[in-house]
Formats: sequence, C-alpha cells, structure tokens
Amino acid sequence: MRSILYLILSLLSIFVFLGVFYYAYIFETDSHDHTNVVSEVTPTQPSEKTTTQQNVAPTKDALISSMERTSLLAGLEWPAPNKIVSSVNESTDATKCSYEVINLQENYTIGSFVNVLVVARDANGLAKTHGGDFFQAKLYNSQLKASTFGFVMDHNNGTYTVQFSLLWYGPAHVSILLVHSSEAVQVLRKQRDQDPDKVIFYGYFKDGTITEQVVCNALQSPWLVGDSKSCCCKYRDPVTEESWFCRRPSSLPCYAFSQHSMGRYQANLSSLESSLLNENREKVVLGKDPVINVLPQDTVKRETRRCQPGLDTPVPAGFYFQDRWTSVVCNSQAFSTAMLISDCLKNKQVHMMGDSTLRQWFEYLVETVPTLKRLNLYTSALSGPLEAVDLQNNYVIRWRSHGIPFRTTKTPVADLHYIARQTDDLAGGRHIVVVITIWAHFTTYPVDIYMRRVATIRRSILSLLQRAPDTLVLIKSANTGFKDVYGSDWLSWQLDLILRTMFRSLPVAFIDVWQMTSCHYSPDNIHPPKEVVRNEVDLFLSFVCPQ
Repeated sequence: MRSILYLILSLLSIFVFLGVFYYAYIFETDSHDHTNVVSEVTPTQPSEKTTTQQNVAPTKDALISSMERTSLLAGLEWPAPNKIVSSVNESTDATKCSYEVINLQENYTIGSFVNVLVVARDANGLAKTHGGDFFQAKLYNSQLKASTFGFVMDHNNGTYTVQFSLLWYGPAHVSILLVHSSEAVQVLRKQRDQDPDKVIFYGYFKDGTITEQVVCNALQSPWLVGDSKSCCCKYRDPVTEESWFCRRPSSLPCYAFSQHSMGRYQANLSSLESSLLNENREKVVLGKDPVINVLPQDTVKRETRRCQPGLDTPVPAGFYFQDRWTSVVCNSQAFSTAMLISDCLKNKQVHMMGDSTLRQWFEYLVETVPTLKRLNLYTSALSGPLEAVDLQNNYVIRWRSHGIPFRTTKTPVADLHYIARQTDDLAGGRHIVVVITIWAHFTTYPVDIYMRRVATIRRSILSLLQRAPDTLVLIKSANTGFKDVYGSDWLSWQLDLILRTMFRSLPVAFIDVWQMTSCHYSPDNIHPPKEVVRNEVDLFLSFVCPQ
C-alpha cells in the first residue's frame, strides 16, 4: 500500500515538473517573439510597446526603413551637367551670368512679390543648357539693415527664377550669389560619397605612463584599415548602436582609449577639381540692379500665431529690419534686456546639444545676463560640457557636444556623449527645454551615416515626448558659411533637408537659422556675429515663452 502511494506521488511530481517546464518554455518563447516585434516598430508609428521597451536595441530597419531612405535620397537629387568638363572655363562663371527683374513695376506694396530671372553662362559666355548651379539670393537695403531670403527655382535648362516677398517699406535691391557651379557641386558630391577620410581624427590611448596616438574615424574604410594586422578597435554604443573605429595601438588594449581630437584635413583633389571648387566660388552675379520701391501702407500685417511646435517653415521665414528679425512663422518677440530673458527662462532647465553654432547661444546668454553664472567644470571650452546657473531666477543652461565625430581639440572621450543617450536620461516635463542641432561635423561622410545618427536621435526624442508630452523640443537648422570641400553650404543644405524631413512628423519646433544667416549683411561665416546670434536666441525664447 505504501509503495503504491509513493508511486502515485512520484508520477504527480513528474507531471508537475513537465507542466512547469512546458509553461516556462511557452512563456520564454512568447517573450522573445514580443521583443522582436517591439524592435521593429518605426519611430513614425508610435505605440504603447515603444514606451515599455526603451532599452531594447532596435534593428537597423526600425531606425529608418528602406522606403523612408529611398524617399530621403529622392529628395536630395540634384541636376548634373550634361557633359564631362575638361576645363574650368566650361563651368558656370558668376561674372558672365546675369539677372533681371521680371515685369518690373514703378512701385510695389508690402505683401506683394517680385520675380527675378537668372541666366547661367560659362566663362566663355555661352549659355548653360542644364541646371544644378547652387545660387543663394536675398533682397536687401543696407541703410535700413533690412534683408530677406529668396527662393531659387531651378528650371534645369540653365535658367533660374527667384521669388522675393516684399516685407518692409522703402527701396530694396537684389543680390544673387553663385556659391558653387553645377560642375563644382559634382566634385563635392563625389568627394562626400567616395572619400570619408578627407577628415581624420586622432585617438589617444593611455595605460599608466604608456601612451599611444592612432588615427580614427566613423567608417572602417580601406585607408583606415591599412595593414590588417593593426586594425581595428571598434567602439559600439550598446543603445544607439553607433560605431567608431580606431587603428589598434601597438602595445595597448582597445579599452585604453581615453581622449579624442581632430586629426587633419587630407582631401585628394585633382587640379581641375580644385579649380572648379575655387575659381568661381561665392561670387555675386551681375545684373541691372533696379531699385524695387515698396510703398508704406496703413495696415502692415504681422504674424500673430503663437510660437509653438508643429508649425511649417515657409520661404521666406522672416526678414531683418533695423537688424531685428521678424518671423512670418509665428509671433516672434525681442528679448532686449537681461530681465526679459531671465523672466522667460525662470524655473527652466535648458539642455542644448549640438555643435559650436549652438554653443554660441550658450555664450551669448552668459554674456548678456549678469545673474547667469558659468560654472567651472574643468572641461574643454570647445567640446564641453558647459553649464551656467541663475540661482536668483532658478534656471540652468547646459551645452554638450553631439559626440563623435567632432572636430575639436584634445578632449576626454567620456565627455563626448551621443545626443540620443543624453536625451534618454531626461525625465522631461514642462520645465525641460531641449535644443538640438547636428550637421556641420557630418559634411564629409556619405549621407547614410548622417541619416542613421538622426534616426537614433529621432527615436530618443519620440520616446521623450511619449513619456512627457509637455517637454519643449526645438531643432536648430544648419548655418550657412561653409565654402569648401570639407563643409560647403551645398553639403550642409543636403544634411539640413534630411534633418527637417525626418523630424517633420514630430511635435517639435524648428528654428530656421539657414535663412537668418544667409540673408544677413555680415561677412559669410559659419559662426555669425552677435547681431545674428541675438536674433536666433530671441526666436528661440519666443517658443519658450510664446505670446
């Protein structure tokens, strides 16, 4: 009897064990399947699953789909010359190009438009029969310190039309600038797509008293690999999956990587390519220079919409008058005193992440507001992080670089954080303001590198806005001012278009400084003067404290 009881208990134990095993197997299988499904949710299709799986590293397709990539590349298409040039004289020459105002009138009124026809010619005076020249245009009045950006339409036959909006009263003049000929643009495109080692970086390894310096970059290119015996140390961020490569030190381990810096410029250009980039670069197109007379009127319309996320950016996005930028996107304000700035930023935490053009905002605010005190964090003045605190008004401003690749002086790798990782650490909320810009340090790479970086940032911003919808996120556009193979305005424009397109569906605000830097009277510089930076910051504050 006792033996039968033991037998029954043993059989029950076996059944229980098998049941637990089966349940565990089913649960584990379902769990893995669920994770795979979550990792394939795209940033443009948010769901509850994305908020509960923030730390799951997504697949490449989850960051940016093949369809989106194809669409982005289609938007970057640029007309190419219809023949192979053998001399710089065959490329577009600004001194032989011309423009004229179409149907010029004696007087105009505010709110009307002016159209200008541009005809492109080569150095021999022959009319071009294809498009692809990179022009920038503005309407201006030097005495009034007034100007606005003009939209250039390429007709793909050697002619271009520029449309200007008349936004202030008084006389105005046309300025057409040939930034790069269509032939020069092809050189820029080739160099960008085929030579990622035009700019290289140095990695510094240290273990006790032993130090080594090697070359590094964002791609494991043939040049970087060199002798396969010495390559490579690969550094892959576990969350963003961003990668960085350094040649392997001869005597130190890969984990001894401690500091980063800019290396050198080493573009490999033929004499013809150099001539195409430099001969006709940034020259003003000559025209009849007519005076466009705009009459004053009793009712001058100004945009009254509140500055808030989700607004489109038209062309023009605004205009300068007496050195003050008036937005036509929303009701922009002038924060002309330190008190106005501090009242706006009171009880805020402002997180700026990007490059030196955004660092200029940080520096301007510190210089302008006496109660805003910069802390000495014993970090690099160029790559940060930087922090300033106003205890009287209870707000803090932080600036960080966007992480490698970053052209800077020697700085600790630990201080260079990816924007996505930094954003993931923010709780968000109505007291949090996030400002992002990223473009200038990616102009030498194929656009896929940039697309992927922006996609990781987009996913992080989406997650932030899902857990804290009242967080204000602003995207600062690219500046103009780059004019060579390492950072042409054409290269910057292509990246800026990607940035705008990839963030278009998110509830973020765009600060269009491309137009603000392009049409200002100051000398062309990637780092604009204080007059421009002040207007950029005023527009930013108009979104922080809308009226």
